[in-house]
Amino acid sequence: MANLIIDIGNTALKAAWCDGMTLGKTFRYQGERMMDFILSLTSKEKPEIMILSSIRTFSDQSIEILKGECGKLVVMDENLLSSYDIPLHLTPDRAASIIASRYLFRKKGCMIFDLGTTLTVDFLDADGRYEGGNISLGYRTRFKALNRYSRILPLVDSPDSIEGTGLDVKSSIEIGVVSGIIFEMEGYICRHPEKITVFTGGDAIYFAKRMKNSIFVVCNLVLMGLALIAVEYDKKD
Repeated sequence: MANLIIDIGNTALKAAWCDGMTLGKTFRYQGERMMDFILSLTSKEKPEIMILSSIRTFSDQSIEILKGECGKLVVMDENLLSSYDIPLHLTPDRAASIIASRYLFRKKGCMIFDLGTTLTVDFLDADGRYEGGNISLGYRTRFKALNRYSRILPLVDSPDSIEGTGLDVKSSIEIGVVSGIIFEMEGYICRHPEKITVFTGGDAIYFAKRMKNSIFVVCNLVLMGLALIAVEYDKKD
């Protein structure tokens, strides 16, 4: 029987069926009826293990319903983070990225950039120990902030090119935001040249194409971390 891994972030729910570390079909859902969507995934097949990583709080009743939909439900909580020696203040998705990076980049220090609603960077040493991390505004969040907190700036989105400098308001915002994020990340990379750079998140590929440095792009890093947790719980049984 396959396992089901679920990651609920700021913007969307991402889920995948997996067999060991092999990810199968993945799903994405944006909306408020997340329980209904999860139940639609388990309506035809009950997973042996279901891993739930969520920044949103599920009621006790919802947790009990999910327990009935699988052989074992594992929720990414403080007890689980402690067992993996991960600081309790980290969100479940960041914790899962760290678990996956420890597996993928053994004996190598790394910086994990998650480019989504927020831009986070987490640091691991060569032994996989967590060295800290930072949070700033994500790509589209910066566009929205400029539009919301200024009186005249329009809301814009992903430019195809960012060469040169802006020649009008729209291109000035586009190039300013994208270049700002690139400069921010290049600053970290220059400060930590000994570490491997890992990009994940919804905007990872967009920015990886525009970086001069050597980068590993692992779009499903969080799901890989959740699959690893499922494998560990499989072994316990």
